[in-house]
Amino acid sequence: MKRKGVNYDVGIETGGFNLRPTWSRPKFDIEVVSREIAIIKNDLNCNAIRISGTDPDRLMAATEIALGQDLEVWLSPHLHDKDAEETLSYTIACAEKAERLRPRFSKLVFVLGCELTLFMQGLLPGNTIFERVGSPSFMDIVKSGGHNKLLRAFLSKAVRGVRNVYQGEVTYASAPLEAVDWSMFDYVGLDYYRASHNKPSYANKLKSFHKWNKPVIVTEFGCCAYQGADQAGGRGWMIVEHTTPKRLNGEYVRDEALQARELTEQLTILDDAGVEGAFVFTFIAPVWVHDKSPLYDLDMASYALVKSYADGRGERYPDMTWEPKQSFEAVARYYAQH
Repeated sequence: MKRKGVNYDVGIETGGFNLRPTWSRPKFDIEVVSREIAIIKNDLNCNAIRISGTDPDRLMAATEIALGQDLEVWLSPHLHDKDAEETLSYTIACAEKAERLRPRFSKLVFVLGCELTLFMQGLLPGNTIFERVGSPSFMDIVKSGGHNKLLRAFLSKAVRGVRNVYQGEVTYASAPLEAVDWSMFDYVGLDYYRASHNKPSYANKLKSFHKWNKPVIVTEFGCCAYQGADQAGGRGWMIVEHTTPKRLNGEYVRDEALQARELTEQLTILDDAGVEGAFVFTFIAPVWVHDKSPLYDLDMASYALVKSYADGRGERYPDMTWEPKQSFEAVARYYAQH
């Protein structure tokens, strides 16, 4: 595996429940970001990082820091719950900004969208992702593939628009329910979680993407840190009740060892399947904080490699408001040995 990566969130704005805008990273401190990126390179043993976020200034600031630390950056702008026209305009504007950085650095890939069937308006009924996924017609449309024609049309337009302003390599981070024409892109990009429903076919399905004769990159995969999370895969976060304050929707047992084992197993499978790169989801999730009370331990529903604290500092990194989990050590060890 040439690219040993992790996802890094600089703040994604979503509509949230009850249509109240929320940020996955409310506070953006450039010194903290620089320190975390250094840890990702030097301690997590990554040579690549997928930087995701909504605000273009945050994205470019973090990208320049990572490029300056000699990491390959997969720049992934996220604009949620907007229509195709606004999403396209936003994406091209971000690509223009990325092109200003690219000539100074050789390691920059532009990811022109992420799971747009779910996150963009117009491909499925509903104004928000929660309305789209919760729609009675959701499964019927997905099974019929009716969304894919619209998706391909949008991606074709987006690729042309991005390549007009950006001269580097381009890809897309696709959901399993999306059938993408990868001939338009430089890489096959897959958000690819393992769960109970796809464990038997996980490796073989992945190998099938080699038919495109493009490097295959798993842009996102991961596991939460509670017993049973390995069966839930990409839906592991759905154990949270969005009350005030947020809490888990039942009794769960924290299991950092399970998360560590699952990530090691998945990395091994990805390596054996011949992927060129993989990005663990995710390094940090600041709003999903760890709590001593299991009912309020939102970090159990987080895919992060570190557990965030509402107050206090970590032991290994006293200057940070988080502590590495067992999964951090497992990923760092795997990347160092392979």
